[in-house]
Amino acid sequence: MNKWIGLLVAFSFVLVSCSDDRIYETYETIAPNGWGMQDSLIYDISSISEKPDQSLIGIRFKDEYPFSNCYIRVLVRDSLKNILQDELIDITFFDAKGEPLGEGFGSTYTKFDTVSLSISDQTKSIVLLQYMREQQLKGLEAVGIKLLKE
Repeated sequence: MNKWIGLLVAFSFVLVSCSDDRIYETYETIAPNGWGMQDSLIYDISSISEKPDQSLIGIRFKDEYPFSNCYIRVLVRDSLKNILQDELIDITFFDAKGEPLGEGFGSTYTKFDTVSLSISDQTKSIVLLQYMREQQLKGLEAVGIKLLKE
């Protein structure tokens, strides 16, 4: 009987690991004094072997974040740091009533937003810069990139 339970548990682990649609997911922690205007968050994706079908940016923020949105400049670079794509995206954190969007509990929430990234074999890194005209953007805890296949 124990043999069958062991096989069932092993088989369920195989099923769970095979259903994972993530190609890449990494978060960079923001310092307590904020995300500096000149601070680049660099995500090395040179090790991914599959082209993603969907790209997401995830931002963990506090309800005391002083704005309703966050502008982020997204750079996709090759191995020589040439810019292959340069986008400015706007991620909304709060609705018109001031209620936080995304999922979370307490005073911390995470908001995911789809971003259209052109990732090719030449793509080696993704760079994120805050574009809020604040020397130190406070109220953010972490910013991440998630690449998914369908």
